[in-house]
Amino acid sequence: MTGKELKSLEEERSESRAKEQGGMSLKTKALLGIIGVIIIVLIVAFLTINVTTTAVSDSASFPYTTTYGVSFPEGETIAVGNSHILVLSYQNEMFADIDGDREKLVVGEDRVLSPRHARVTVLGIPAMETDFQITMKYKGVRENRSYFDLTVKTEKQFPDLLLRRLLPNEIDARPI
Repeated sequence: MTGKELKSLEEERSESRAKEQGGMSLKTKALLGIIGVIIIVLIVAFLTINVTTTAVSDSASFPYTTTYGVSFPEGETIAVGNSHILVLSYQNEMFADIDGDREKLVVGEDRVLSPRHARVTVLGIPAMETDFQITMKYKGVRENRSYFDLTVKTEKQFPDLLLRRLLPNEIDARPI
């Protein structure tokens, strides 16, 4: 063997030893970097999901339905979309103030909120839009919280993850 061949053979062996000892190739480092960037972009996108609601301009049909069991804290105003809801109960009756419209409900009675239009943005870019309507069925009071079955009807199929962004954490929404 010539000197060049020996030198080349030794270089290959030292590269192979470096890889065995935990050294990464440039391709592996680049791939890990790309995966890291993708993960960071996905996390930022998830954190910037924003749902805004406005009034509906025309009549819509609502073929898709999702129902949640929810509980509202007594005496606190909660925002669901752009609707502000305040509930107070006495025995089997509940007084609901929804956007300034006060109504008395008894256990088993429904309250239908006016239809709204929802727009979802991710990273400030519009991602999805639909019209929706919420129906609340009063179930009673337990432990200073008013319980309802909350039905969300939508014009288009809407992912549960996005519907849950519309509902605040204070109402403890759980799919039924």
